[in-house]
Amino acid sequence: MKSKLMLHNTLTRRKEEFEPVNPPHVGIYVCGPTVYGDPHLGHARPAITFDLLFRYLRSLGYKVRYVRNITDVGHLENDADEGEDKITKKARLEELEPMEVAHYYTERYHDAMRALGVLSPSIEPLASGHIIEQIAYVQRILDRGYAYVSNGSVYFDVERYNRDYDYGILSGRRLDDMLCGTRDLDGQGDKRCPADFALWKKASPEHIMRWPSPWSDGFPGWHMECSAMSTKYLGETFDIHGGGMDLMFPHHECELAQNTAAEGHGAAKYWVHNNMITINGQKMGKSLGNFITLEQLFTGNHALLAQAYSPMTIRFFILQAHYRSTLDFSNEALQAAEKGLDRLMKAVETLGKLTPSAVSTVEVDDLRERYEEAMNDDLNSPLVIAALFDWVRIINQIYEKQQSITAEDLDRLRVLVHTVVFDVLGLCDEKAAEADDLVTPLVEMLLDVRAEAKAAKNWAASDRIRDRLNEIGIRVKDRKDGCDWEIE
Repeated sequence: MKSKLMLHNTLTRRKEEFEPVNPPHVGIYVCGPTVYGDPHLGHARPAITFDLLFRYLRSLGYKVRYVRNITDVGHLENDADEGEDKITKKARLEELEPMEVAHYYTERYHDAMRALGVLSPSIEPLASGHIIEQIAYVQRILDRGYAYVSNGSVYFDVERYNRDYDYGILSGRRLDDMLCGTRDLDGQGDKRCPADFALWKKASPEHIMRWPSPWSDGFPGWHMECSAMSTKYLGETFDIHGGGMDLMFPHHECELAQNTAAEGHGAAKYWVHNNMITINGQKMGKSLGNFITLEQLFTGNHALLAQAYSPMTIRFFILQAHYRSTLDFSNEALQAAEKGLDRLMKAVETLGKLTPSAVSTVEVDDLRERYEEAMNDDLNSPLVIAALFDWVRIINQIYEKQQSITAEDLDRLRVLVHTVVFDVLGLCDEKAAEADDLVTPLVEMLLDVRAEAKAAKNWAASDRIRDRLNEIGIRVKDRKDGCDWEIE
C-alpha cells in the first residue's frame, strides 16, 4: 500500500512522502508521560496529535502498531543525570512506595485520555518492566565502543560517537557549541565529557528503585528505556517516532545516538514532533509551575479559568491548530472552540434529519477532496475543520430547502461526515450522550402532550411545558412542522 500522505520529518527538516518500512504494517513509537503527577493540558497535545495520526493511518487501511510508553523509573530532576528520580521524590514526599505513585498517576492519565477520546495504544510498556532489555542494550553499546563504565555507572561517549556519526543531527546542535563554555558540574566527575549522558546509573544508598546489573545495583537512564522498548516491539528499523518538541533535545537526540551506536543506524525513519501549548508565550509544564491539569479544566477549578471546559472542547481546541504550530491558552480561545464544536455537532444532528430530493445542488466530492488533501498535507486538521464548517452551512441550507441532495449523495455525505468527525478527528457529541435512553423518551412524551395542547389551542399549557423544560436545561425550538429540542 502506498498513500500520498506527507509528513514533516524533523530529521531531514522537510515534508516527505510517507512510505512504510514494511507495508501494509506501520510502527509508531511515542514518548508517553512520566507518571508523578496529574496530566495537564500540555500532555493532551501529543496524545491528541498522535491519536489523530493513528486514526488517519488506520483509515487509510494500514495495520498500525502504536507503542506509547509509561516512564515509571529513571527520569531524574531537570532531565539531568543527577538529582532525585521524579517518582521517587514524589513517593518520599507522600510516604508511599514509588510504584504506588506510578500506578496511581498512570490510572489518572488513562482516565483523562479516555475522556479526551484518545484511543489506547496497541502496546503500553513500562520502563520498570523492561530492565533486562535495557541492560542488554547498554551492553551492546559498550561492546561497540561507544560507552564506558565509570564508578559503577555507564556513560555514553559522545565525543567517540561523534567521530563516526553526527551527534546533534536531529536537534541541529553541534557538539562544539554544546561543549563551549560548559564545565563539569558537581557530582558529574565520573564523566569524561560534560556532554556524555548516563545509560545506567549506580544507585546511591538511599535510592529506592534499583536493580542488579553487571556494573552496579542501579537503574537505567531516562533515554535508554525508549531505545530499548521501541526496538523490542517495532524492530531495529521502524516507521515513526513521535513526541513533543520539548523532547527533541536531549531525550530524542540521545535516543537516536543510542540506536545508531547499537544498531549502526537510527531506528526511526520519520521523526514527528508536535509544538507546545503555551501560557502567555511560555511553555506549559510541571517544572515551570504554570500548568493547568486536565481535571481542573474539566471542573473549572483553577484561578486562570473562567469556566469549566468539556473534554471534547479541549480536543477541538487542540485540533483547530496545526500540530507543528504553537498554541496559546486563553479562555477566549477555549470559549470559541466550545461554540464552534457545538455548531458542528448540531449540523451533524441536522444531517440525520435531512430528506432527499430528486436532484442534488451540492457536490459531496468537494468535502472528500478537501479532507484528503488537508490530512495528506502533514495532518492539517485546521483545514479539515474549515472544510467541515463550509459544509455546516450547506447542511443547514439543505435543511431549510435552500439546497437539495439526492438519496445517494445524502448517504455518501453521512458516511463521510461520520468518518471525518468521529473516526478520524475523534470527536463525539457530548450533549447527545447526555440525552440517554431515559431522558429522550420522557422529553418526547412531554412534547407530544405539548403538541396536543397546541392543537387544542391551549396556549397556556403549551407554554408551561416549554418553559419548565427550559428551566431544567432542555431548550425547545418551534418550527413550522413541529419542534426540535436540545440539552443546553
